[in-house]
Amino acid sequence: MSDSFDVDLFVIGGGSGGVRAARIAAGHGARVMLAEEYRVGGTCVIRGCVPKKLMVYAGRFADEFADAAGFGWHLDPPRFDWAALKASRDAEVARLEGIYGRNLAGSGVEVVAERAVIEDPHTVRLGRSDRRVRAKFILIAVGASPVHEPLIPGAELALDSNGVFDLETQPARILVVGGGYIAVEFAGVFAALGTKTTLLHRGKTLLRGFDPEIATALGEAYAERMDLRLGRTVERLERHDGAIRATLDDGERLDIDCVLVATGRRPNVEGLGLDRVGITLDERGAIPVEADSRTSVPSIYAVGDVTGRAALTPIAIREGHAFADTVFGGKPWCVDHRLIATAVFSTPEIGVIGHNEDVARGCYGDIDVYKASFRPMKATLSGRNERVIMKVIVERASDRVVGVHVLGPDAGEIIQAVGIAVTMGATKADFDRTIAVHPTLGEELVTMRTPFVVKHPVGVG
Repeated sequence: MSDSFDVDLFVIGGGSGGVRAARIAAGHGARVMLAEEYRVGGTCVIRGCVPKKLMVYAGRFADEFADAAGFGWHLDPPRFDWAALKASRDAEVARLEGIYGRNLAGSGVEVVAERAVIEDPHTVRLGRSDRRVRAKFILIAVGASPVHEPLIPGAELALDSNGVFDLETQPARILVVGGGYIAVEFAGVFAALGTKTTLLHRGKTLLRGFDPEIATALGEAYAERMDLRLGRTVERLERHDGAIRATLDDGERLDIDCVLVATGRRPNVEGLGLDRVGITLDERGAIPVEADSRTSVPSIYAVGDVTGRAALTPIAIREGHAFADTVFGGKPWCVDHRLIATAVFSTPEIGVIGHNEDVARGCYGDIDVYKASFRPMKATLSGRNERVIMKVIVERASDRVVGVHVLGPDAGEIIQAVGIAVTMGATKADFDRTIAVHPTLGEELVTMRTPFVVKHPVGVG
């Protein structure tokens, strides 16, 4: 390291991408400092994926208790304790935060609990101590933060997806505004835990960008679990008789105890000092980067949600790892963003890899679509009105599987395994010659033999 630098790498942000980059770089012999102004672990561990899925698990016990009767179990009426769940969830988050901190320390990374701001291509300033640190390379890994939109009268009465984890008591009635991952997942959680839930979305279907058939099926399932309002917006919020009154675009009024606005997230770049070094944001407010995560300033890189490439924790981790290997390990590689398996932890759950029908037809022209829709075996005794939908999309010319979509129990687990095959370039013939595991949900993916006949191309007629 040159004497003109205090460290080889300064990481701004202690989330999944920043932590992975810091540890790998330190393992390659770099002297690394990491600044995190809140809690090490980032959105996923502290206020996102992990605590949210623990709440998803809690909600799904309600279905399990209800289903048990069909299998001969006789249970006293179960009772849910919000405070007990919150205490257990928060303790687990704290445990994981401690592990992150110990792993950084064990790797030789110096962690400072302060906000860091960029002053020039090789200098960051720490906010509380006003200390300046010279670094050969700077990595921006500050993630994204919830948008507080729409900006309507009374918007300050609503929570965002960070604040929802601070609720000390369970609301009796909640209005969730939004139609993406976060809104859908939290609406499912609150409804399952017994809160009277209204999910309101300005679009005609939930989960924009997902396969329309899957998104529509989720909407139908949610309409049975909660009050689903599509094609609607909120005009204003106000206090009324100890509650919150939401006035909708058609004049209807809803009285609720809590409002959660989950209409998206935006790269967390405000006040970071990017203007000082000439980094211009793109139209989405994200930091533009090359395939190797380098910004327009050669000494400054960025990974994770702040780049707007793919706002998923595993992507941030891989980008951070690739950056450290490339810059400090002499092993250059880039993350392939073309095929990303993902899940939505709604109830029913969704798992996806690859293209939906519309996109696949646009990319490849002639495609074959294989579908299965059925009642899961468990529902035959539980009596639950539940359906599983599976779709396999195949490029006809090459027989390659270019999309798999699953809606139903354990869809996330299924798509993780299927994602290996699709990433390797598996063909429909490869699926067909795979022996089914019976009886399982996943066996349907290897037993579909006849393509679904589409009378009109998707989106036409």
